[in-house]
Amino acid sequence: MPTRADGAAFFSENCTSCHGVDGRGGGPASSSLSVAPTDLTTLSAKNGGTFPQARALSYIYGDPENSHLARVMTEFGGDMAEDLVPVEIEGVLTPTPRELAGLLFFLESIQQ
Repeated sequence: MPTRADGAAFFSENCTSCHGVDGRGGGPASSSLSVAPTDLTTLSAKNGGTFPQARALSYIYGDPENSHLARVMTEFGGDMAEDLVPVEIEGVLTPTPRELAGLLFFLESIQQ
């Protein structure tokens, strides 16, 4: 199973340019975006104190309700679907791309 450290490494490689090293949305590329990056440290606070695993995963992976034209963030689905691990999401073991499982663990750990 991937760990929080694996997720931190993925975040560092793929997310900091927009979300910043601290995940608050102040990365070097954020000022040039049409939509400000989300402060990822407040996802739980905005969801009644519970980390929204399913919603976060679907958005990162590529939410089918938001086409690539309606969003700024990269969709990380595709090739990741080849390496899945079981992650309990909202009480259900869910096949989840290994990299994104680690990222979920990391994001949950940085909640305020």
